[in-house]
Amino acid sequence: MELLNATGMQAGYTLGMKPDGRESIVVALKGTFDIPQNGAQPRLAVAQEKLVEADVFSGEPGFSAPTYESDYAPIKPQCDVILNGSAYAPGGRVAVRVQVALQIGPIAKSFAVIGNRVWQKGLVGFKASEPQPFLVMPISYNNAFGGVDNTHENPAKHKAVLANPSGAGFHENSKTEFVEGKPLPNTEELDREVTKPNGDYKPMAFGVIGRAWEPRPAYAGTYDQNWIDNHFPFLPPDFNEAYFQSAPLDQQMPFPRGGEKIILTNLTPEGRTVFALPKDLAMPVTFYLKNYEEKETAAVVDTIVIEPDAKRFMLTWRATLPLRKNIFEVVQAVAGRMPKGWYRARQLGKTYYPSLAQMVQSKRAEFEEEVE
Repeated sequence: MELLNATGMQAGYTLGMKPDGRESIVVALKGTFDIPQNGAQPRLAVAQEKLVEADVFSGEPGFSAPTYESDYAPIKPQCDVILNGSAYAPGGRVAVRVQVALQIGPIAKSFAVIGNRVWQKGLVGFKASEPQPFLVMPISYNNAFGGVDNTHENPAKHKAVLANPSGAGFHENSKTEFVEGKPLPNTEELDREVTKPNGDYKPMAFGVIGRAWEPRPAYAGTYDQNWIDNHFPFLPPDFNEAYFQSAPLDQQMPFPRGGEKIILTNLTPEGRTVFALPKDLAMPVTFYLKNYEEKETAAVVDTIVIEPDAKRFMLTWRATLPLRKNIFEVVQAVAGRMPKGWYRARQLGKTYYPSLAQMVQSKRAEFEEEVE
Protein backbone atom coordinates (compact mmCIF):
# COMPACT_ATOMS: atom_id res chain seq x y z
CA MET A 1 0.00 0.00 0.00
CA GLU A 2 1.18 3.49 -0.85
CA LEU A 3 0.65 6.14 1.83
CA LEU A 4 0.57 9.76 0.67
CA ASN A 5 1.05 12.34 3.40
CA ALA A 6 -0.41 15.79 2.80
CA THR A 7 -0.27 16.99 6.41
CA GLY A 8 3.25 18.36 6.92
CA MET A 9 3.55 15.97 9.84
CA GLN A 10 4.88 12.45 10.24
CA ALA A 11 2.81 9.53 8.93
CA GLY A 12 3.06 5.76 8.82
CA TYR A 13 0.94 2.64 8.84
CA THR A 14 0.85 -0.85 10.26
CA LEU A 15 -1.53 -3.81 10.60
CA GLY A 16 -3.78 -4.39 13.58
CA MET A 17 -5.76 -7.45 14.57
CA LYS A 18 -9.00 -8.04 16.45
CA PRO A 19 -9.40 -11.01 18.84
CA ASP A 20 -11.38 -12.82 16.12
CA GLY A 21 -8.37 -12.60 13.81
CA ARG A 22 -9.70 -9.92 11.46
CA GLU A 23 -6.94 -7.60 10.28
CA SER A 24 -7.10 -3.84 9.80
CA ILE A 25 -4.87 -1.13 8.41
CA VAL A 26 -3.85 1.42 11.04
CA VAL A 27 -2.61 4.83 9.86
CA ALA A 28 -0.85 6.96 12.48
CA LEU A 29 0.02 10.64 12.11
CA LYS A 30 2.12 12.64 14.52
CA GLY A 31 2.43 16.40 14.78
CA THR A 32 4.89 18.31 16.96
CA PHE A 33 3.73 21.78 18.05
CA ASP A 34 5.43 24.64 19.84
CA ILE A 35 3.72 25.56 23.11
CA PRO A 36 2.27 29.01 22.30
CA GLN A 37 2.34 32.07 24.51
CA ASN A 38 -0.20 34.79 25.24
CA GLY A 39 -3.19 32.82 23.98
CA ALA A 40 -1.85 32.32 20.47
CA GLN A 41 -2.85 29.32 18.38
CA PRO A 42 -0.34 26.43 18.36
CA ARG A 43 1.79 26.06 15.24
CA LEU A 44 3.66 23.11 13.87
CA ALA A 45 7.25 23.10 15.05
CA VAL A 46 10.08 23.34 12.55
CA ALA A 47 11.47 20.02 13.81
CA GLN A 48 8.86 17.26 13.58
CA GLU A 49 9.44 14.28 15.87
CA LYS A 50 9.27 10.91 14.14
CA LEU A 51 6.70 8.27 14.95
CA VAL A 52 7.98 6.04 17.76
CA GLU A 53 8.38 2.53 16.33
CA ALA A 54 9.34 0.74 19.57
CA ASP A 55 8.94 1.58 23.25
CA VAL A 56 11.61 3.96 24.56
CA PHE A 57 12.84 3.70 28.15
CA SER A 58 14.54 6.22 30.41
CA GLY A 59 17.22 3.65 31.29
CA GLU A 60 17.63 -0.09 30.91
CA PRO A 61 14.61 -1.48 29.03
CA GLY A 62 12.27 -3.35 31.34
CA PHE A 63 13.99 -2.02 34.47
CA SER A 64 13.24 1.69 34.13
CA ALA A 65 10.23 3.86 33.44
CA PRO A 66 9.11 4.11 29.81
CA THR A 67 9.50 7.54 28.24
CA TYR A 68 7.49 6.90 25.07
CA GLU A 69 5.38 3.98 23.92
CA SER A 70 5.15 2.92 20.28
CA ASP A 71 2.89 5.16 18.19
CA TYR A 72 1.62 2.10 16.32
CA ALA A 73 -1.00 0.86 18.79
CA PRO A 74 -3.78 -0.85 16.78
CA ILE A 75 -6.45 1.17 18.57
CA LYS A 76 -7.08 3.22 21.70
CA PRO A 77 -10.61 3.49 23.13
CA GLN A 78 -9.75 6.83 24.75
CA CYS A 79 -7.13 9.58 24.50
CA ASP A 80 -3.94 9.20 26.54
CA VAL A 81 -2.47 12.38 28.02
CA ILE A 82 1.21 12.07 28.92
CA LEU A 83 3.49 14.72 30.41
CA ASN A 84 7.28 14.38 30.51
CA GLY A 85 8.72 17.21 32.55
CA SER A 86 9.89 18.68 35.84
CA ALA A 87 8.61 20.53 38.89
CA TYR A 88 9.77 24.14 39.29
CA ALA A 89 9.97 25.93 42.64
CA PRO A 90 7.63 28.97 42.50
CA GLY A 91 9.25 32.31 41.84
CA GLY A 92 12.65 30.74 41.21
CA ARG A 93 13.25 30.38 44.94
CA VAL A 94 14.35 27.04 46.36
CA ALA A 95 11.66 24.94 48.04
CA VAL A 96 11.43 21.57 49.74
CA ARG A 97 7.88 20.81 48.60
CA VAL A 98 6.00 21.96 45.49
CA GLN A 99 2.49 21.15 44.32
CA VAL A 100 2.22 20.46 40.60
CA ALA A 101 -0.94 20.10 38.54
CA LEU A 102 -2.09 19.14 35.04
CA GLN A 103 -5.53 20.08 33.73
CA ILE A 104 -7.11 19.32 30.35
CA GLY A 105 -10.74 18.52 29.65
CA PRO A 106 -12.02 16.26 32.44
CA ILE A 107 -8.48 15.54 33.67
CA ALA A 108 -7.34 17.38 36.80
CA LYS A 109 -4.36 15.73 38.46
CA SER A 110 -2.07 17.15 41.12
CA PHE A 111 0.45 15.85 43.62
CA ALA A 112 3.40 16.95 45.72
CA VAL A 113 7.04 16.98 44.61
CA ILE A 114 9.54 16.81 47.45
CA GLY A 115 13.30 17.33 47.66
CA ASN A 116 15.68 14.41 47.99
CA ARG A 117 15.28 12.34 51.17
CA VAL A 118 16.57 9.03 52.53
CA TRP A 119 15.25 6.50 55.02
CA GLN A 120 16.68 6.90 58.53
CA LYS A 121 16.48 4.50 61.46
CA GLY A 122 14.08 5.83 64.09
CA LEU A 123 13.02 4.76 67.55
CA VAL A 124 10.31 2.65 65.95
CA GLY A 125 10.93 1.60 62.36
CA PHE A 126 12.19 4.09 59.80
CA LYS A 127 11.48 7.72 59.09
CA ALA A 128 12.26 10.13 56.29
CA SER A 129 15.15 12.55 56.55
CA GLU A 130 14.55 16.25 56.06
CA PRO A 131 14.06 17.03 52.35
CA GLN A 132 16.77 18.94 50.52
CA PRO A 133 15.76 22.21 48.83
CA PHE A 134 15.53 22.27 45.04
CA LEU A 135 14.83 24.63 42.18
CA VAL A 136 13.99 22.00 39.55
CA MET A 137 13.08 18.36 40.16
CA PRO A 138 12.49 15.83 37.33
CA ILE A 139 9.15 14.02 37.52
CA SER A 140 9.24 10.36 36.57
CA TYR A 141 8.01 6.99 37.71
CA ASN A 142 11.70 6.32 38.41
CA ASN A 143 11.48 8.66 41.41
CA ALA A 144 7.84 7.95 42.33
CA PHE A 145 6.97 5.42 45.03
CA GLY A 146 7.66 1.85 43.98
CA GLY A 147 10.46 -0.54 43.25
CA VAL A 148 11.44 -4.18 43.67
CA ASP A 149 12.78 -5.75 46.88
CA ASN A 150 14.62 -9.01 46.24
CA THR A 151 17.01 -8.71 49.20
CA HIS A 152 15.45 -11.46 51.32
CA GLU A 153 17.34 -14.76 51.33
CA ASN A 154 14.04 -16.55 50.69
CA PRO A 155 12.93 -15.86 47.07
CA ALA A 156 9.32 -16.50 48.12
CA LYS A 157 9.51 -13.27 50.12
CA HIS A 158 10.68 -11.11 47.24
CA LYS A 159 8.12 -8.44 46.46
CA ALA A 160 7.49 -5.58 44.05
CA VAL A 161 5.14 -2.65 43.66
CA LEU A 162 3.31 -3.96 40.59
CA ALA A 163 1.98 -0.51 39.75
CA ASN A 164 5.54 0.82 39.48
CA PRO A 165 8.42 -1.67 39.76
CA SER A 166 10.90 1.00 38.54
CA GLY A 167 10.25 3.38 41.45
CA ALA A 168 11.98 4.25 44.73
CA GLY A 169 11.31 4.01 48.45
CA PHE A 170 9.71 0.55 48.69
CA HIS A 171 11.31 -2.04 50.99
CA GLU A 172 9.59 -5.19 52.21
CA ASN A 173 12.70 -6.46 53.99
CA SER A 174 13.01 -4.30 57.10
CA LYS A 175 16.64 -5.11 57.94
CA THR A 176 18.50 -1.87 58.55
CA GLU A 177 21.32 -2.69 56.15
CA PHE A 178 18.86 -2.83 53.24
CA VAL A 179 16.80 0.27 54.09
CA GLU A 180 18.85 2.91 55.89
CA GLY A 181 20.26 5.56 53.58
CA LYS A 182 18.14 4.46 50.62
CA PRO A 183 16.19 7.19 48.78
CA LEU A 184 12.53 7.96 49.24
CA PRO A 185 10.36 8.92 46.30
CA ASN A 186 10.34 12.54 45.17
CA THR A 187 6.58 12.51 44.60
CA GLU A 188 3.59 11.59 46.74
CA GLU A 189 -0.15 12.18 47.04
CA LEU A 190 -1.18 15.53 48.44
CA ASP A 191 -3.10 14.05 51.36
CA ARG A 192 -0.97 11.00 52.05
CA GLU A 193 2.71 11.24 52.87
CA VAL A 194 5.10 8.32 52.40
CA THR A 195 6.03 7.31 55.95
CA LYS A 196 6.69 3.55 55.77
CA PRO A 197 9.05 1.65 53.45
CA ASN A 198 6.52 -1.16 53.00
CA GLY A 199 3.43 1.05 52.81
CA ASP A 200 0.76 0.83 50.13
CA TYR A 201 1.12 4.16 48.35
CA LYS A 202 -0.01 5.30 44.92
CA PRO A 203 2.91 6.10 42.57
CA MET A 204 2.55 9.70 41.41
CA ALA A 205 3.83 10.83 38.01
CA PHE A 206 2.50 11.99 34.65
CA GLY A 207 4.39 9.57 32.40
CA VAL A 208 3.78 6.33 30.53
CA ILE A 209 2.98 3.24 32.57
CA GLY A 210 4.73 0.03 31.50
CA ARG A 211 2.91 -2.69 29.57
CA ALA A 212 3.43 -5.14 32.46
CA TRP A 213 2.48 -2.66 35.20
CA GLU A 214 -0.88 -2.73 36.91
CA PRO A 215 -3.59 -2.33 35.76
CA ARG A 216 -2.67 -3.16 32.15
CA PRO A 217 -2.13 -6.95 32.45
CA ALA A 218 -5.75 -7.34 33.61
CA TYR A 219 -6.87 -6.16 30.15
CA ALA A 220 -4.57 -8.52 28.22
CA GLY A 221 -6.92 -11.51 28.39
CA THR A 222 -6.55 -15.14 29.46
CA TYR A 223 -3.77 -17.26 27.99
CA ASP A 224 -4.65 -20.76 29.18
CA GLN A 225 -5.08 -24.20 27.67
CA ASN A 226 -8.40 -23.16 26.14
CA TRP A 227 -6.62 -20.31 24.36
CA ILE A 228 -3.89 -22.67 23.12
CA ASP A 229 -6.42 -25.23 21.88
CA ASN A 230 -9.02 -22.93 20.36
CA HIS A 231 -7.69 -19.43 19.71
CA PHE A 232 -3.91 -19.43 19.24
CA PRO A 233 -2.27 -17.53 17.48
CA PHE A 234 -5.01 -14.92 17.82
CA LEU A 235 -5.75 -12.80 20.87
CA PRO A 236 -7.95 -14.38 23.55
CA PRO A 237 -11.69 -13.58 23.37
CA ASP A 238 -11.54 -11.65 26.65
CA PHE A 239 -8.80 -9.30 25.43
CA ASN A 240 -9.75 -5.71 26.22
CA GLU A 241 -8.51 -2.92 23.94
CA ALA A 242 -8.01 -0.75 27.02
CA TYR A 243 -4.69 -2.62 27.25
CA PHE A 244 -3.34 -0.28 24.58
CA GLN A 245 -3.85 2.80 26.78
CA SER A 246 -0.39 3.88 27.95
CA ALA A 247 -1.45 6.63 30.36
CA PRO A 248 -2.61 6.11 33.96
CA LEU A 249 -6.37 5.81 34.37
CA ASP A 250 -6.58 9.36 35.71
CA GLN A 251 -4.90 10.68 32.53
CA GLN A 252 -7.33 9.21 30.01
CA MET A 253 -10.11 11.25 28.43
CA PRO A 254 -12.54 11.21 25.48
CA PHE A 255 -10.98 12.08 22.12
CA PRO A 256 -10.44 15.86 21.97
CA ARG A 257 -12.38 17.84 19.39
CA GLY A 258 -10.06 20.85 19.35
CA GLY A 259 -9.50 23.96 21.41
CA GLU A 260 -9.29 22.16 24.76
CA LYS A 261 -7.46 24.32 27.31
CA ILE A 262 -4.33 22.93 29.02
CA ILE A 263 -3.27 24.37 32.38
CA LEU A 264 0.14 23.55 33.86
CA THR A 265 0.93 24.55 37.43
CA ASN A 266 4.56 24.68 38.60
CA LEU A 267 5.57 22.60 35.59
CA THR A 268 7.30 25.54 33.90
CA PRO A 269 9.59 28.30 35.23
CA GLU A 270 6.68 30.74 34.83
CA GLY A 271 4.68 28.86 37.46
CA ARG A 272 1.40 28.79 35.52
CA THR A 273 1.21 28.11 31.82
CA VAL A 274 -2.06 28.08 29.88
CA PHE A 275 -2.54 27.20 26.21
CA ALA A 276 -5.02 25.31 24.05
CA LEU A 277 -4.95 22.51 21.53
CA PRO A 278 -5.40 23.54 17.89
CA LYS A 279 -9.03 24.50 17.21
CA ASP A 280 -9.34 22.24 14.20
CA LEU A 281 -8.28 18.65 14.80
CA ALA A 282 -10.16 17.24 11.79
CA MET A 283 -7.93 14.76 9.98
CA PRO A 284 -9.36 12.83 7.01
CA VAL A 285 -7.67 9.61 5.92
CA THR A 286 -8.94 8.23 2.61
CA PHE A 287 -8.36 4.66 1.49
CA TYR A 288 -8.48 3.69 -2.20
CA LEU A 289 -9.27 0.02 -2.72
CA LYS A 290 -8.27 -2.32 -5.51
CA ASN A 291 -11.92 -2.72 -6.52
CA TYR A 292 -12.09 1.09 -7.05
CA GLU A 293 -13.98 1.70 -3.82
CA GLU A 294 -13.08 4.84 -1.91
CA LYS A 295 -13.43 4.94 1.88
CA GLU A 296 -12.86 8.11 3.87
CA THR A 297 -12.33 7.87 7.61
CA ALA A 298 -11.81 10.53 10.27
CA ALA A 299 -8.64 10.00 12.29
CA VAL A 300 -8.92 10.86 15.99
CA VAL A 301 -6.32 12.27 18.37
CA ASP A 302 -5.74 9.47 20.87
CA THR A 303 -2.36 10.47 22.30
CA ILE A 304 -1.20 13.83 23.67
CA VAL A 305 2.39 14.14 24.91
CA ILE A 306 3.25 17.43 26.64
CA GLU A 307 6.92 18.30 27.21
CA PRO A 308 7.11 21.71 28.91
CA ASP A 309 10.89 21.57 29.39
CA ALA A 310 11.25 21.39 25.59
CA LYS A 311 8.38 23.90 25.09
CA ARG A 312 6.50 21.53 22.83
CA PHE A 313 3.64 19.06 22.68
CA MET A 314 2.86 16.22 20.31
CA LEU A 315 -0.45 14.90 18.99
CA THR A 316 -0.95 11.47 17.46
CA TRP A 317 -3.95 10.82 15.22
CA ARG A 318 -5.10 7.28 14.37
CA ALA A 319 -7.41 5.92 11.67
CA THR A 320 -8.36 2.26 11.24
CA LEU A 321 -9.84 0.43 8.25
CA PRO A 322 -11.04 -3.17 8.81
CA LEU A 323 -9.97 -5.45 5.94
CA ARG A 324 -12.05 -8.09 4.25
CA LYS A 325 -9.05 -10.35 3.59
CA ASN A 326 -5.62 -8.71 3.61
CA ILE A 327 -3.71 -5.49 3.00
CA PHE A 328 -3.42 -6.12 -0.74
CA GLU A 329 -7.03 -5.02 -1.23
CA VAL A 330 -5.94 -1.42 -0.47
CA VAL A 331 -3.87 0.28 -3.17
CA GLN A 332 -3.36 3.72 -1.73
CA ALA A 333 -4.17 5.89 1.29
CA VAL A 334 -4.08 9.65 1.64
CA ALA A 335 -3.59 11.37 4.99
CA GLY A 336 -5.00 14.88 4.94
CA ARG A 337 -6.07 16.69 1.76
CA MET A 338 -4.08 16.61 -1.46
CA PRO A 339 -4.28 19.55 -3.93
CA LYS A 340 -7.42 19.56 -6.10
CA GLY A 341 -5.34 18.78 -9.15
CA TRP A 342 -4.29 15.47 -7.62
CA TYR A 343 -7.89 14.28 -7.38
CA ARG A 344 -8.61 15.35 -10.99
CA ALA A 345 -5.52 13.55 -12.23
CA ARG A 346 -6.49 10.42 -10.33
CA GLN A 347 -10.01 10.40 -11.83
CA LEU A 348 -8.51 10.70 -15.31
CA GLY A 349 -5.90 8.02 -14.64
CA LYS A 350 -3.05 10.46 -15.13
CA THR A 351 0.07 11.30 -13.14
CA TYR A 352 -0.17 14.39 -10.97
CA TYR A 353 2.70 16.90 -10.97
CA PRO A 354 2.72 19.68 -8.34
CA SER A 355 4.39 22.06 -10.78
CA LEU A 356 5.42 22.43 -14.42
CA ALA A 357 9.09 22.21 -13.41
CA GLN A 358 8.53 18.83 -11.76
CA MET A 359 6.67 17.54 -14.81
CA VAL A 360 9.54 18.59 -17.08
CA GLN A 361 12.07 17.02 -14.73
CA SER A 362 10.10 13.75 -14.63
CA LYS A 363 9.69 13.59 -18.43
CA ARG A 364 13.39 14.32 -18.94
CA ALA A 365 14.32 11.49 -16.57
CA GLU A 366 12.01 9.10 -18.46
CA PHE A 367 13.58 10.15 -21.77
CA GLU A 368 17.12 9.65 -20.48
CA GLU A 369 16.21 6.16 -19.25
CA GLU A 370 14.83 5.25 -22.69
CA VAL A 371 18.00 6.53 -24.40
CA GLU A 372 20.23 4.49 -22.14
